[in-house]
Amino acid sequence: MAYVSVFPVSRKRSAIGLGNRRASEWSCTSRRAAVVMGMEVDELAVQLFDVGAIKFGEFTLKSGIVSPIYVDLRVTVSYPKLLETIADALTDVSANAKYDLLCGVPYTALPFATAMSIKNNTPMLMRRKEAKKYGTKKIIEGSYEEGAKCLVVEDLVTSGLSVLETVDPLVDAGLAVSDVVVLLDRQQGARGNLKENALELHSVMTIAQLLDSLKSQSRITEKQASDVREFIASTQVKMPEQKDAKEPSRKTYGKRTDDVANPVGKRLLQIMGEKESNLCVAADVSTKSALLALAEEVGPEICILKTHADIISDWDASTGAELGEIADKHNFLIFEDRKFADIGNTVVGQCAGGVHRIAEWAHIVNAHSVAGPGIIQGLLKAAEQAGRELGILLLAEMSSEGNLAMACPDYMPKTVDMAKSNSSAVLGFISQNKVAGDEFLYLTPGVQLAPGGDALGQQYNTPHKVLVEKQCDVVIVGRGVYKADDPKAAAQEYRRAAWDAYTSTIL
Repeated sequence: MAYVSVFPVSRKRSAIGLGNRRASEWSCTSRRAAVVMGMEVDELAVQLFDVGAIKFGEFTLKSGIVSPIYVDLRVTVSYPKLLETIADALTDVSANAKYDLLCGVPYTALPFATAMSIKNNTPMLMRRKEAKKYGTKKIIEGSYEEGAKCLVVEDLVTSGLSVLETVDPLVDAGLAVSDVVVLLDRQQGARGNLKENALELHSVMTIAQLLDSLKSQSRITEKQASDVREFIASTQVKMPEQKDAKEPSRKTYGKRTDDVANPVGKRLLQIMGEKESNLCVAADVSTKSALLALAEEVGPEICILKTHADIISDWDASTGAELGEIADKHNFLIFEDRKFADIGNTVVGQCAGGVHRIAEWAHIVNAHSVAGPGIIQGLLKAAEQAGRELGILLLAEMSSEGNLAMACPDYMPKTVDMAKSNSSAVLGFISQNKVAGDEFLYLTPGVQLAPGGDALGQQYNTPHKVLVEKQCDVVIVGRGVYKADDPKAAAQEYRRAAWDAYTSTIL
């Protein structure tokens, strides 16, 4: 069985027992004690299927994994009667939980919590995904007393990570949290993960019940149900063990600006700190319109956009400039993944001239070290012709299975030596590990929320492994974002996971 690694948020569970500090407690007299079972679950499952909240087929998830089932409960907001039914079911199944307040996990669960609040006359709180940078700067909005008990409401759970991201700020605000209610438990590890964090999960239905209900009502075939069962069994999600004694182990990005000699590297570190993003999205799309649209959509979430100009079928003289305008607007850098590998004189023409005129719009380029240090000088000359600063990344390690760089013991050390001899030009490395010191940055490709590989030999790492275990700096995510149904939402999720991983290790 394969386990998906999910980076954990820091836990502060000692505050769970704050109930004895409560000055007053509201009562929820309108809760019903009935438990949603049997035919009621069948009817609810069918309603969700019929409105398109449950789909079967092949779907690329945010993690990049292809799933035979897709659950999108956001559509339920357009069906008031269904939303009311969901609110009743959530209230019923959590009847044994003691709580004074409700808090929905943003964003899909907010309508569920709101409907429960209105129907049961139960006060509700709202968690912001990010604290306001003005006014009260609150992350928890609403009226409450310290020590009050809060029930967390979620639409579906996979690992339980999104629940923990809501529980922590509630606990930090002085609230007691011991129970979570969810419409659908995907049975991929959330129940166990939440139990380890002293949280009891109450679910209206599990994925197994959902499949049985839909099959019994002839909405899906046995083959479809079997495919989903196999998928769920093979993608169980576990939180990695935390080492309580482990001390933070790296400088902040801001503190490293003095260590890095390359001016583009300094600027990158500043952008990362300002935007709280160490995410690079690989824009492996094939048309100009798709490239510009993706840049606009994910721009607020990223520090770098990685391009492959030579796969854009309709690249024209204005593409680079238009992309640069978007980069300026959203404050990110453009990294052209050209992987230069020729002699210096040829590289000058490849970078400064040709159809793409890379030096005129790219802030960062990369190169193989096999051609020797002349390739660095060639790229600098191209940048000089364009009148721009340039940051160079040397390929120290690659993420593809069986790559020859890993087969040559001297390749990486000599690449590092080349970088150290040209530190004003080289901002860092494409690598799987931190191969030198803090004077360089380390960008790691092949990152998804779930580990594994693809049919063409790409090996995937998780943000936690790259940023915590390997101590690299920037995660490069491709298909997990640009192939997602909602690239912006996927970029936001990767950004949060990567930034949380980094902040857990800073000095």
